[in-house]
Amino acid sequence: TTICELISEQAEFELNQPQLRHWLDGEGAGRSPHNRLQLLLGYWSRNSDRPLVVFFDEVDALIGDTLVSLLRQLRAGYTQRPKAFPHSLLLCGVRDIKDYRIHQSNGDIITGGSAFNIKAASIRMGNFTSEEVRELYQQHTEETGQRFDPDIYPEIWQDTAGQPWLVNALGYELTWQERALRDRSQPITLNHYLAARERLIQSRATHLDQLADKLKEPRVQRVIAPILMGETMPEDLPLDDRQYVEDLGLVISRPQLHISNRIYREVIPRELTWSTQTTISNQEQAWYIQPDRQLDMHKLLTAFQQFFRENSESWLERFDYKEAGPQLLLQAFLQRIINGGGRINREYALGRRRTDLIIEWPLDEAAGLYGEIQRIVIEIKIQHKSWEATLAEGLPQVADYADKAGAAEAHLLIFNRDPEVSWEEKNTSTRQQQGNYTIAIWGS
Repeated sequence: TTICELISEQAEFELNQPQLRHWLDGEGAGRSPHNRLQLLLGYWSRNSDRPLVVFFDEVDALIGDTLVSLLRQLRAGYTQRPKAFPHSLLLCGVRDIKDYRIHQSNGDIITGGSAFNIKAASIRMGNFTSEEVRELYQQHTEETGQRFDPDIYPEIWQDTAGQPWLVNALGYELTWQERALRDRSQPITLNHYLAARERLIQSRATHLDQLADKLKEPRVQRVIAPILMGETMPEDLPLDDRQYVEDLGLVISRPQLHISNRIYREVIPRELTWSTQTTISNQEQAWYIQPDRQLDMHKLLTAFQQFFRENSESWLERFDYKEAGPQLLLQAFLQRIINGGGRINREYALGRRRTDLIIEWPLDEAAGLYGEIQRIVIEIKIQHKSWEATLAEGLPQVADYADKAGAAEAHLLIFNRDPEVSWEEKNTSTRQQQGNYTIAIWGS
C-alpha cells in the first residue's frame, strides 16, 4: 500500500497525472495488498500513450514478506507487458537481484535469482575516471568561479579511485561544510582538501556507516579477511563471493585483489575496531608525546606489547575478523592514541603476507598535518616460519618501504600465534641494521 501511494504521489507531482491517485482511492481501495501494485502498474500502462519505464530505487532495502510480495507482483505482470504492464522495470540497489536473500515469515529463504528469473541485465554504475573527476569539479569552478589547486586531483584519485559517492561527498565537504570556502573568491587548496578528507572519515557518514554493516556479512568477510592479513585467497572461495564484494566497490582485482581506494583502506579497519578503540582504557595520547612533540614509538609499542599480552585472548574473540585479529588490535590501539593528532595510512593486498602502516605525526601542533611531519613505518607480520626466516624476509621489506615513504623511523612487529610458546619468549625487543635504517624489531 505504501509503495502504491508513493508511486501515485510522484506521478501526480512530477508528471501531472492524478489518475493514479483517483484509481487508488476508488477501484484500488478494495483490492488486496498482495496484488494492488500489479494492478496499479497495469492500469497506468493501459492508460499511457507511451511505453512505461519504472525505476524502483533502493529496492533491496525492503525485507521479508514486503520484498517477496513486490517481486511476485512484478513477476506476475511480466507476461502482460507492454500494453498492460510497464515495458521495463529497473530495480536499483547495491546488490544484484541474484544476491537477494529473502526470509519469509515462516523462516524459509527465497533466493532472488530463482524467485525472479526474468532479469534482462545487471548493470553496475562504474567509477569515474580521473579525467571525469577533474571535469566534475571543474563544473563547480565554471559555475562559481572558485578554483581548485591542481595538486588536489592526484590526492582525490588515490583516496577515491573515482568511487562516485566519495568523489561527491568530498566535493560537498570542500565547498559547503568548510564555512570559509563558501566565499567563492577563496581558492580551494590542498590543505583544505586534506582537512575535508579527515572530516569525512571522522564523521562516519551514512555511506561509510553502511559500509560497516556490509563488512559483517560472511561472504564479505571471506574476501576481506585474507586481504587484511596479506594472505593468499582460499582456493575454495566461491567466485560469486568475490564478484559480490567487487560489485559493492570494496575491492578491485587489477593487478591483484586489493582494497579499492585509500579511504576504504583506512575506514575498513577503523569500522571493524570502532568499539575496541572507544573502550580501550588507561591509554592517553599525552603519555607518548615527548617535549619536542616527537611521538615516542618505543614507549608506545612497549605499552602495546603488554596490552596485547594481557588482553589479546578476550579482545580477539570480539572481532568478526578473528583471523586478522592481531593486525586489527594493533591498529585499534594505535588509533586510540593517534586520533585527533596524526594519521595512520594503511597498505595491504592479497598475498603480500604483511600489513604496512605509516604514521604521520605533526611536529608543529598549530600547523597540524600540514606542517613538519614525523613519519614512522610499521610493518606487521604473522610468524609462519622460524623467527630467523621471518626476520630475513621482513627486514628488507620494511627498510624498502621506509625508504619509499620517506620515513625516519622503521619498526617490524611480528606476531607469534603458537599457543605453545610462552609470552616470555614471544615478547621481545631488539634492533638491527638494514641498509640505511636501524630497524626496531618487536615480538608479540
